[in-house]
Amino acid sequence: MSIEKWRPFKELEMIQKEMDHLWDELFPRTRRLFRGGPRLRPIQEEGIAIPAVDIIDKKDALQVKIELPGVEKDQIDLSVDEDSLVIKGEIKKEEEIKEEDYYHCERSYQRFARTIALPTKVDASKIKATFKDGVLEVNLPKAEEVKRKKIKVDVG
Repeated sequence: MSIEKWRPFKELEMIQKEMDHLWDELFPRTRRLFRGGPRLRPIQEEGIAIPAVDIIDKKDALQVKIELPGVEKDQIDLSVDEDSLVIKGEIKKEEEIKEEDYYHCERSYQRFARTIALPTKVDASKIKATFKDGVLEVNLPKAEEVKRKKIKVDVG
């Protein structure tokens, strides 16, 4: 007889997996962004990838880092409105191998999209974005009315 580690929530995890499976069978085209809490890795469902995102709240700006491996710079569509940042695009890959008695051609196409709710107002005229090594970094300066101000209090 082997000793097994006790997992008090094992049955609940099994029920959750079964419910997820049932939901996917009943509503196959429904794309759910969150299953049991936010995901830390990109999700892929029916040719749509949801890139992983990090949001860092700095003193004067929000810094957003988006993982987009395999994406070219010209395939990214980035837009900002009053309260959200929207990243859209597509990945097109074509691999072809021609040898003497062998031919192989593989094509893939994948769209990606992500809307990020911004926790504070930003100054859209000063937004800067850079793309390097598959990571899109967007710097969103906070609007003047939102920036924290330090006030010195004199105690007499």
